[in-house]
Amino acid sequence: MISIQKEDIDIGSLIQQSRDIDMGAQVVFVGTVRDDGIEAIEFEADRETAIADLRALAAEAMDKFGLISVDIIHRDGLLEKGETILVIIAGAAHREEGFDGCRFIIEEIKRYVPIWKKDITATGESHWHD
Repeated sequence: MISIQKEDIDIGSLIQQSRDIDMGAQVVFVGTVRDDGIEAIEFEADRETAIADLRALAAEAMDKFGLISVDIIHRDGLLEKGETILVIIAGAAHREEGFDGCRFIIEEIKRYVPIWKKDITATGESHWHD
């Protein structure tokens, strides 16, 4: 599953749905809003381009690392501290491929997928960044 959504992510359900009998490993990355002196983060995406980029990235990771499946769910909208931003599940025959593939995906998402974030402080100040 590749998605950008406003709703929270049911991680347990996603793990169960992506499971396959040929997998010996499911590596799960969960990105959350941490308390960096901010109150919230607002995410905004160029949805059409971002979904296409995420699909291409999943296909590249499957090919490059021999992954059996890739799920990427990213949220957009206003998220408060502690909320889930992103979930990546890399399903692989062995853990090494799963970890390598999952790391590759998160680094590439941050590098070029058009999803931007704006930190919002308690005083209402905000600034956009990558």
